[in-house]
Amino acid sequence: MNYDSRIDAPTAAAEPDAEDNPLLADDVEDRATRRRLWIIGAVVAALLVAVWFFTHRSGAGDAATKSDAGAVVSVITPGKTTIAGTINATGTLAARRELPVGVPGEGGQIAAVLVEPGQWVGAGQVLAVIDRSVQVQQQASQSAQIQVARANAQLAQANLDRALKLVERGFVSTADIDRLTAQRDAAAAQVRVAGATLGVLQAQTRRLNIVAPAAGLVLERRVEPGQVVGAGSGVLFRLAKGGEMELRAQLGELDLATLATGVTAQVVPAGTDKAFTGQIWQLAPVIDPASRQGVARIALAYSPELRPGGFATATITSGTIVAPLLPESAILSDDKGSFVYIVDSDNKARRRPVKTGIVTDTGVAVIEGLSGNERVVLRAGGFLQPDEKVQPRSATK
Repeated sequence: MNYDSRIDAPTAAAEPDAEDNPLLADDVEDRATRRRLWIIGAVVAALLVAVWFFTHRSGAGDAATKSDAGAVVSVITPGKTTIAGTINATGTLAARRELPVGVPGEGGQIAAVLVEPGQWVGAGQVLAVIDRSVQVQQQASQSAQIQVARANAQLAQANLDRALKLVERGFVSTADIDRLTAQRDAAAAQVRVAGATLGVLQAQTRRLNIVAPAAGLVLERRVEPGQVVGAGSGVLFRLAKGGEMELRAQLGELDLATLATGVTAQVVPAGTDKAFTGQIWQLAPVIDPASRQGVARIALAYSPELRPGGFATATITSGTIVAPLLPESAILSDDKGSFVYIVDSDNKARRRPVKTGIVTDTGVAVIEGLSGNERVVLRAGGFLQPDEKVQPRSATK
């Protein structure tokens, strides 16, 4: 009997095929993904450890360096500079000499207004006319009265002349001559009275013209034709004498004390970049006790941009000084006052009290406390302590 010695493994025991089993394929893919993530995490952790090691090692070295040599600070040696002092101020534009014009006489109804704001007028030029129909008739009546008085005076003179011819013949007494002489003199006086009365009426009529008291620029008109005006009507026109303007700059009492008349200033009206050159012509003799300010009046020539009542800024020249000039970052202050840090020959930061002066666009003048030859800490002085060791590095302002 023959037997076959080969044993065939059942097909069920064969290795499962991933292509025939979808669940098995997914499991294999998940294991591969987790393996890659573990490898990436290990690499990142190693990099972080390396960065931490080198960072702390470098920091420790820097700490040791700072501990030995001190913090690095920028310093400057300011020397001395000629500094032009300026004072900035604000104020209101106005006419330097404002002329208010009202009714000079008894007034009446406005017949015509002859000027407008912005016009130039001469001295004595008529600005407005008041109706004078009544005054014209009064003058005509008085002129007739003068003629009557002159006729009476002529008659009195003729009577006296005839009497003088008859007195020699004894027909007229001396008393009659005296009486006729008095009548002649009275008639002559009546002529003068009537003439003076006419002059008064003419003067009153002339005052019905509202005229400019001086040449200048009309700033404001407050009257219209048909309006009834009188002595109580107030200001009808405002003029700027000669068209001259000024800036009434408000200044603190300390700034005011440093100025004098004749000092130049640059004035810039609001709404324009154009600057106008003027001079201080008057300084306030008193200080406002509430605001502690006074007024510097800066004279300006006429220009259409200078409108009274407008706002303007002024830059006033206040002289020059020679002193060290430091950036604002170098000057510190506390309850003891202003101070700077200077670096001495041992490279130690020393506190130095100073007194500041003029403030300019490029820095602050130090008028006391520095000679200009010191090494002054430029920045970061607020983080220093007196006598702290530092590493000075030269810097430009």
